[in-house]
Amino acid sequence: MISSPDLYCVMGHPVAHSRSPDIHARFAALTGQTLRYERRLIALDGFADGVRAFVAEGGRGCNVTVPFKFEAPALAAECSPRAQLAGAANTLVFRPDGSIFADNTDGLGLVADITRNAGVALQGARVLLVGAGGAAAGVLGPLLQAGPAHITVANRTLAKAQALVASHGALASLQKSELLALTPQALEANFDVIINATASSMAGAEVPVPASVLRPGALAYDMMYGPAAAGFLDWARAHGAVPRDGLGMLVEQAAEAFALWRGVRPPSAQVLQELQQQAA
Repeated sequence: MISSPDLYCVMGHPVAHSRSPDIHARFAALTGQTLRYERRLIALDGFADGVRAFVAEGGRGCNVTVPFKFEAPALAAECSPRAQLAGAANTLVFRPDGSIFADNTDGLGLVADITRNAGVALQGARVLLVGAGGAAAGVLGPLLQAGPAHITVANRTLAKAQALVASHGALASLQKSELLALTPQALEANFDVIINATASSMAGAEVPVPASVLRPGALAYDMMYGPAAAGFLDWARAHGAVPRDGLGMLVEQAAEAFALWRGVRPPSAQVLQELQQQAA
């Protein structure tokens, strides 16, 4: 009797745009793993029910995207230190005993894409992180561990930025990195790396920070990818920065999740190159 392939998915609202099924299918092909990976559109008030239903179908794990990352840790019996620090998770593992393990691979994916794929050093850099929601919370810890000299978290609601900075204060001190919270209007300094962790790109809204934050040749990184990131990338290019979208982050965070689920590390650089060639 032939057994069915292991079942995984990405849960979000919206989720139709997600490239995760293509990425995980390619990872599986390159590593000889047998699995099925789907998109699951979840009602805004139905995340916990959606997870329970997926587990009942035999799901082995899932990725979690907007807007459910803050809800995910509450379903877990155990959270990784990264997920605990972020208060948000993007990867769930459904264990054979019925318990759930939550992790956050977003920051690992972002740092890998910036330092390894883009070749931009974060050690000693001045970094601007725009936004203080689940996306920003998921990456701030790994960004600090990469050793920047300074990170400013800029958010329209200052209290949210201050709360995120406060929760990461001990790690910043340990890393000897300066960590500040400001509103976008209060930004003055030039930065080496600017990371847009807001949903402004997806909504087609204006870039939420002034162009004065950019140093010539700075890396301007939007965590969105494809057409959703076009406005931010055009803005960066027009002001002398080096634009980069979040496709590499998506691939690298997916590779971390795949390794967590399957115990095999896929060739993420090869898959990213293939996706970039397809887009070109």
